[in-house]
Amino acid sequence: MTRFYKQLFFAAMIPFLSAASLSFGQAREQSQEENPQKYREDMHYVAILGGILDMRSLETTTVNDQGNITGTTDNSPTLTLATLVVGGHISELFHTEFRLGSGVNDATEGDLTLSIDYFASWYMGIHYPLTDFINAYGQFGFTHLEGGADLDNPSARRNREFRDIPSDFPESSFSMSWLLGLDLELVDNAYLVLEGGRLFKDTVTDVNAFQFSGGFRYEF
Repeated sequence: MTRFYKQLFFAAMIPFLSAASLSFGQAREQSQEENPQKYREDMHYVAILGGILDMRSLETTTVNDQGNITGTTDNSPTLTLATLVVGGHISELFHTEFRLGSGVNDATEGDLTLSIDYFASWYMGIHYPLTDFINAYGQFGFTHLEGGADLDNPSARRNREFRDIPSDFPESSFSMSWLLGLDLELVDNAYLVLEGGRLFKDTVTDVNAFQFSGGFRYEF
């Protein structure tokens, strides 16, 4: 199901990027002719993003009809994220930003429910123009995240892999983060953003959380 959500997300966004590129290409070319030099240095920006958080490396115990344990299965429950981004360009190629976000709903896997109360991230990144109106970027930083975990029927054999997950999940609240993305300038200083990367890794449970997001950014 997780793979289906990711495929659906990119299937929906990539055609939109292509259509938007064709629609706004002529307008951007005309704008570049009128303003051939556009400098992003010292500009600031805000963005609103929505997406999914994919919780990987959660193992569920497999139990047969007789109640015997037959093995474990890797699962990746997902939840929806909303994120506010505030940042600025410190040069023509480099930027820094701060992000504040929260989980919109909870992620469930069997009897386990995971929630994200909030997260705060700081990144430093590099962006590179692929065309006059499409840029690629990558960024690296760290995230502080607060959430929770609730396990029903903890004594059940099928939940033995979940028993070590603390109620204040993730137990390691700070983690290194990274992102890769594309932005498409729709009109002057307004961008469509599509990105993905790792939000955090819990060093206690080894759960990796990967985010896949899209939204809009405005620079000023």
